[in-house]
Amino acid sequence: MESNTEEILRTERLTYEYQPGSPALRELSISISQGEKIAVMGSNGAGKSTFFLNLNGVLLPTEGTIFYRGKRIGKKDLNDLRKHVGFVFQDADNQIIASSVQAEVAFGPVNLKLPKGEIEKRVTRALEYMDLLEYRERPPHYLSGGEKKRVSIADIIAMKPEVILFDEPTAALDPLSGDMLEEVLDKLSGEGKTLLISTHDVDFAYRWAQRILVFDKGGLIADSNTLEVFRQEEVLKRAHLKKPQMLTVYETLLRKNLIRPDSYPRQAKELAETLM
Repeated sequence: MESNTEEILRTERLTYEYQPGSPALRELSISISQGEKIAVMGSNGAGKSTFFLNLNGVLLPTEGTIFYRGKRIGKKDLNDLRKHVGFVFQDADNQIIASSVQAEVAFGPVNLKLPKGEIEKRVTRALEYMDLLEYRERPPHYLSGGEKKRVSIADIIAMKPEVILFDEPTAALDPLSGDMLEEVLDKLSGEGKTLLISTHDVDFAYRWAQRILVFDKGGLIADSNTLEVFRQEEVLKRAHLKKPQMLTVYETLLRKNLIRPDSYPRQAKELAETLM
């Protein structure tokens, strides 16, 4: 699904310091449109998670401003921001707190003080969405890593946010769980959700994202469409990123005149279809 041009989130000179004089984020001015699929990349400590925690209202900027749908976000607006901007943590154990899967997924809607019928409706839909109905009475802490990840995503789906931030969602997932995650991301994108995903997986980012933000030492060093970013050797070097395998294969075939020069396949199926 292509994003439209309606701005949903914006930061202006966003700066955050955990300790005075040592900014984890440095004057970030970024505009995010509704429906975008954005990969946020960079080495460990580059500021990706801190950026997400500011966008979600968990952290309050040291300097600068965050706007949601044109409204400037201040301290009194943080709870409202969290209703619209969901955050799926990298480690599901840091997010899961309840004694059953059903209670866990209901936690957010209950805190929104929704009617009981609406809470039940949202929980059932989220569990169906993540294929978790058969797990609803189970203690989540005894589930596998991939199952916990599904529960943590269901937590956010039940809140019905417009924007969802995923912090390293593919980390520690087996291939089948990774495929399931990409199917869920496609469904969410198809529903018009705005998705930002922090990841080190260049192959995933290349086939999934429309746009890539690259961070280095708290600053933004690249912000462009996926292909353009991955063709910038200096940016990849600074961010300790590799070129995606599919792009490397494409460039090799192009040098041998075995593929059309304007195809840029993202996946193996697309590569096979574009071979001359």
